[in-house]
Amino acid sequence: MIYTVAGELVKKTSEFAVINVGGIGFQVAMPESSLQKLPKLKNKVQVFTYLHVRENSLELFGFTSEEELELFEALISVNGVGPKTGLNIMSVANYKSLVAAINEGKSELISKASGVGKKTAQRIAIELKGKLGVEDGARTVSLLESDMDLVETLVSLGYSKNDAREVISKIDPKITSFNERLKEALKSANKKALR
Repeated sequence: MIYTVAGELVKKTSEFAVINVGGIGFQVAMPESSLQKLPKLKNKVQVFTYLHVRENSLELFGFTSEEELELFEALISVNGVGPKTGLNIMSVANYKSLVAAINEGKSELISKASGVGKKTAQRIAIELKGKLGVEDGARTVSLLESDMDLVETLVSLGYSKNDAREVISKIDPKITSFNERLKEALKSANKKALR
């Protein structure tokens, strides 16, 4: 098992990063939330990894924290959830929000991930409920639901989903009102567009 990969970040896309370790470039599939945390190219990085072995391929899945790796391993332990589906689920929200949604049994939030149906989402919520710890789950889930509405609002205004999620992730969590969070998101999005 390859537990971590550390080296120079040489490429970053919306789906994976390439990390150069001693002249070998490792392609590491990552959720959007982890990719957004990576530094600029040519900087040193370390990611926690899961090596998925199949008959005809080896795939590395990477995360910026051990907690994210543990969540990923818990997700793929659920019957019917493979590594790519697990990655899609983890791209819906950050670690804390996703764990809170699972612990609160909010399967409808999990089903927003690409390739995850209602039954699979319910199975995940049932099998993993209470196995992953996060404090103040109800408040976190409420904020997650609000942020999902916020993403949809920003997308309807012409922003990409990736840009919307990135801008929302930088809003102060103390701001809980939807309207206030929308104002902050629009300010940040406009600043980003001006660069």
